[in-house]
Amino acid sequence: MPTKEEILLNFDPNAIGVDNGNLLGLPFDYESANIIVFGVPWEVTVSYGVGTAAAPRVVLDASRQLDIYDFDNPEGWKQGIFMYEIPEDIEQKGEVLRQQATKVIAHLEQGNNIADDLDIARLQQNIDREGQAVNQWLFNQATAAINKGKKVAVIGGDHSAPLGYMQALAAHYPEFGILHIDAHADLRDAYEGFEFSHASIMFNALKLPQISKLVQVGIRDICQDEVNLIQNSGGRVSTYYDFILKQKLYAGISWLELCKQMVAELPQQVYISFDVDGLDPKLCPNTGTPVPGGLELEQAFCLFREVINSGREIIGFDVCEVGNSEWDGNVGARAVYKLCNLMGLSQSEN
Repeated sequence: MPTKEEILLNFDPNAIGVDNGNLLGLPFDYESANIIVFGVPWEVTVSYGVGTAAAPRVVLDASRQLDIYDFDNPEGWKQGIFMYEIPEDIEQKGEVLRQQATKVIAHLEQGNNIADDLDIARLQQNIDREGQAVNQWLFNQATAAINKGKKVAVIGGDHSAPLGYMQALAAHYPEFGILHIDAHADLRDAYEGFEFSHASIMFNALKLPQISKLVQVGIRDICQDEVNLIQNSGGRVSTYYDFILKQKLYAGISWLELCKQMVAELPQQVYISFDVDGLDPKLCPNTGTPVPGGLELEQAFCLFREVINSGREIIGFDVCEVGNSEWDGNVGARAVYKLCNLMGLSQSEN
């Protein structure tokens, strides 16, 4: 088996992206890579559009046409990035369970309660049980990688996908914060009856006491219960609504200054959870629940850079809700690669 030095020596970063099953056609394997990327092809509880279960494959395919040079971290690729084999069994099981979830959702949309129908209740319980199994799989994989001294990234799937990774980080770090880019607050308690709903990821994350702060950016679609949770969080949750950010921009406050204000609320260790529907829908037209408004991709990158510039450390990230199309995959791949490079940069500076 070649050493990492030999791998670097024999790889031409200017050549065509090779179809070798790895992001950008990079030459690394699990042992030689510093960052391990797990695809979680899971979208069982989606409540509007479908297709995000294909995102790990779509992002992987699109990544080969990206140029490797990164302006923030020109030699970032040398840290080693390896994408773990996408688990087909999870994707196949998710397809079956998605049909079951559709029945549960249709039952609720008719004004019924889950408890009204024993068969529906059994479907809901089965979906929760299988969702927990996916969380456990990711927890185990992420923990094994962390114990080897590696950093981890996750590509969803819907936004429920990274919970097991967040739990793994909580077992490793005594305190960290989440920087959450999204159109939605995702603070619903078991949305549509599903404990591990895509709309409940931050509600579930807040069950982890190690997460001392949640900073949300770009939120523009929210329910009253979520507003109440934010207001009653005692400052643990800070939400920067899209319309307020836009009003401040219109008033002449620079985006960089707004980024500094948002990042200042985070602790030293930061996890980034990037739901691409936080972007303007022109950048993610096939995401599961698109909402007009949102950020430009470079605005998101500016925010992530400010995490580094502030001296904070990116300890992990996820990119979720990428749609099943070449364009969505293109944008998603750029987000994943940028965050890999920024995470590597933050490690070298801390």
